[in-house]
Amino acid sequence: MKKRISVVLLVLINVILYAQEESDKRYSFDVNNFYGTVLKHNPDISHLITGHPSGVIISVNKKTFGKKEWERLYNYPEYGVSFLYQEMDNGILGEHYGLYGHYSFYFLKRNLMFRIGTGISYNTNPYDEDDNFRNVAYGSHLLSGTFLMLNYKKENIIGGLGLQAGISLVHYSNGNSKSPNTSTNTMAVNVGVNYQLNPNKNDPEYITKEEGLVKAKEPFGFGLYLRSGVNQNGLIGSGQYPFLTVGAFVDKRLNKKSALQLGTELFLSRALERYIDYRAVGGFNDGTTGDEDAKRVGVYVGHELRINKVAIIVQVGMYVYYPYDFEGRLYDRLGLQYYFNKNIFGGISVKAHAAKAENAEFTLGYRF
Repeated sequence: MKKRISVVLLVLINVILYAQEESDKRYSFDVNNFYGTVLKHNPDISHLITGHPSGVIISVNKKTFGKKEWERLYNYPEYGVSFLYQEMDNGILGEHYGLYGHYSFYFLKRNLMFRIGTGISYNTNPYDEDDNFRNVAYGSHLLSGTFLMLNYKKENIIGGLGLQAGISLVHYSNGNSKSPNTSTNTMAVNVGVNYQLNPNKNDPEYITKEEGLVKAKEPFGFGLYLRSGVNQNGLIGSGQYPFLTVGAFVDKRLNKKSALQLGTELFLSRALERYIDYRAVGGFNDGTTGDEDAKRVGVYVGHELRINKVAIIVQVGMYVYYPYDFEGRLYDRLGLQYYFNKNIFGGISVKAHAAKAENAEFTLGYRF
C-alpha cells in the first residue's frame, strides 16, 4: 500500500512542480486524513459494518479569479484532481485506490469550502463466489466513486501553509454493471493541511461579478440522445448484457446556471429479457410466462446545473408503458454531461429505482 501511495505522491509532486512554472496561474494542494463509519443504507451489508474505515485524500487545485464568466457565476471556485486511498477496516471489503476530478466552491468569505469529486476507484477484494462470497457490496474491481467534502478552511496561517477540517461522504458503486452491487457509503470526519504554491507572490485581483450576470434569455431547446452500456439483472452469475435507451427531450434555460427538462425514452434491456426467462422457468409461480414484453417507455422531468462545459443532471421519471413489473414504475437518474460544443454532448449517469441502481449509462446526444 505504501509503495502505491508513494507512486501517486511522486506524480502529484511533478504536477505541482509543473504548476509552479506557470507564472500566470495559481495552484494549491491539500492533504486530508479521514476516519469514519460505513452507513447502513441496506440491511444486506450489515455483516460488513465491523470497523471504522480510514484513508487519505490528496488534491491538486487550480484557483480561479473570474477571468471566465462561469468563474464569476460560481464565486471563483477551484478545480483539480484528487487521489483517494481508503482502507475499509474489513478484510472482506478490501481497500480502494481512486482518481477523481473535483470542483471546490466557497462560501462565508471563502472560509467554508464544499468540494465534490467523481471518478474511478479500484477495489482490491471484490465479490468472488469461491474466495469472497460475503462481499455483496462490490461485484467488480473497478467502481465509480464519488466524494463530498465540507470543510472550514484557513489559508496562509504560516507562509503558504494552512489548516482545514470538516466532514466527508465517500460512495462506491459499479452501477450494477456486475452483480452484486449493494455499494457502500462512508461518513467520516477529516482533518488536513493546505499549501498555496508561490505564497510570496500576490494573487490576481478577483474580477467583480457584473450585475445581472446570471440572467439569460433563450428559447426552448430540444434534443435527441442514445444511452448504452452493460448490466446484470441483479441475479449473481446471470451474465452481463447490453442495453440501449433512446430518448428525446425539450428544455428551457431558466438562467445561465439552470435548465428544466421534460423528456421521454424507450428502454431496451437484454438483461430484463433474461430475467423474465428465469422467472418463467424457475418455478416461482408468480404468473410469469416468458412471453412478457421487456420493453419500457418512460417520461421524466429533470434539472440541469451547468458549470462551465460540465452539467449535473437530476431526473425523476415514471414508466407509462410497463408490461412487466421490475423494481417499480418510478425511476431516477443522476449523472454528469459534458458539452463538446453548443450542440453535441456526452455523459455518464446512473439510472436507479430509489437507491437501487439498474445500470450505469454512457450517453451521446445532440441538442438543437
